[in-house]
Amino acid sequence: MKIQKSSEDYLETMLIMKETHGFIRSIDIADHLGVTKPSVSYATKRLRENGYITMDSKGLITLTDTGMAVAEQMYARHKLLTEFFIQLGVDEETAHTDACKVEHDISVKTFDAICQNVKKQK
Repeated sequence: MKIQKSSEDYLETMLIMKETHGFIRSIDIADHLGVTKPSVSYATKRLRENGYITMDSKGLITLTDTGMAVAEQMYARHKLLTEFFIQLGVDEETAHTDACKVEHDISVKTFDAICQNVKKQK
């Protein structure tokens, strides 16, 4: 099943929240993504139904193994693409914004080539 770009963004944000705070709450996701709490509620419902996350009785979110795999892949792509764009001379803010756009659509072949290029530059 193909996951939607917005779902990838939510899962990536959840991973960032887990790494930053040690836990994942809907309000933190809303703040990070600049969306409303109802938008997060709708997204988390879909992610729960598709097996990417679970939620406990207090509303704390946990990524399932499947959700974590997607989140880690997107976050790794995001970080590497940001680094690549910065190496090209793009300012950090623009590099971050552009990486967020590109990370969803770039082919595996092109991403692998960028990975090799970044490794050579180190």
